Amino acid sequence: MDLAPLAERFGTPLYVYDFDAVKAAYRAYQTAFRGLPLQVCAAVKANGNLALLRRLAEWGSGFDVVSGGELERVRAAGGAADKIVFSGVGKTAAEMDLALRAGIQLFQVESAPELELLEERAARLRRVARFGLRVNPDIAAATHPHIATGLKQHKFGLEPAAARRLYLRARGRRWLEPCGIGFHIGSQIVSPRPFAQAARRVLDLARELEAAGVSVRWFDAGGGLGIAYRPGDRLPSLTAYAAGLRAALGDWLRPPGRALLLEPGRRLVGAAGALLTRVLYVKRHGGRSFVITDAGANDLMRPSLYGAYHEIVPLARRPGRRQRMEVVGPLCESGDCFAHQRLLPPIAAGDLVAILDAGAYGFALSSNYNARPRAAEVAVEGGRARRIRRRELTAELWAAER
Repeated sequence: MDLAPLAERFGTPLYVYDFDAVKAAYRAYQTAFRGLPLQVCAAVKANGNLALLRRLAEWGSGFDVVSGGELERVRAAGGAADKIVFSGVGKTAAEMDLALRAGIQLFQVESAPELELLEERAARLRRVARFGLRVNPDIAAATHPHIATGLKQHKFGLEPAAARRLYLRARGRRWLEPCGIGFHIGSQIVSPRPFAQAARRVLDLARELEAAGVSVRWFDAGGGLGIAYRPGDRLPSLTAYAAGLRAALGDWLRPPGRALLLEPGRRLVGAAGALLTRVLYVKRHGGRSFVITDAGANDLMRPSLYGAYHEIVPLARRPGRRQRMEVVGPLCESGDCFAHQRLLPPIAAGDLVAILDAGAYGFALSSNYNARPRAAEVAVEGGRARRIRRRELTAELWAAER
């Protein structure tokens, strides 16, 4: 589909998502893990648009949430509560109550105090809390430090010995039911090897627990498989990823009632999204060319936050040689930059450019910094485009203030 008419119709900045591509990515997981009892729990934090969540639910997906707000968002989109996994290190009592009343599938617990509070809330509501512990396997994965989560120094999860003690302590408790065990070692990981290593380490604990009389039926291997952002990047193979987990888990999944849970986010939606933005000015300054767009870091924070790379593609082709350019936004921040010294074809004021691979952690991380309304969102599906979120109005930014 030609993207320029969408920018004219809906304005810029504009997020555009290819729902057919998301569906293909979702089906690819089912194909790669064919023959295994698999439940995909899409990571809502990557992209929580209601229309997208509704489609995922219709295709059979469960969901991984990390807040009460994400839980309510999934329910508003029609997601089944009994296919929701609630992760995160800082669940509040109110969030636990919300999830217990909804009857979610599983709490992923990350500390002893959290488990104590969960038991207290479950007893108060007289609802059994099905839980698993997130085990920190101390596995290093090659990714950005801000999105690595599997080492001892990170805030996530429990060391295996501490997790074992908590499982045994919870054994036989009236309002706690140990059902799962899992790990999550980070995001944008491009090798299958760390996932298999972590799975083996956590499975050793699962087998110890079985021998001690604590049986868990859900093995959560987290998400984190990356996508190719740069031209020439090696895209990690889902087939190799699945093969590594199959080999690591062996026959553990064979008994009826057991299942492998996966929490993909970026791999489902990242490459299916683009941010369209219009060039406001081209400025020559200090020996450099600055392409100033109407999208800023408040619309797409990843380059400022992580130094992340996104391909930038002008929608119109102009004759001339490629040159080095700074692609920046309008915010009052020097860090408001999408690309440093990027080699690009000629670009002029008024041109439209697409910032690619922005479907994950794009709109989800956006803000109203500099009192800027957040972008509109559009879904393309079956060759047709429809708006799935209108652009915010400026007056809405202070509607809750007094």
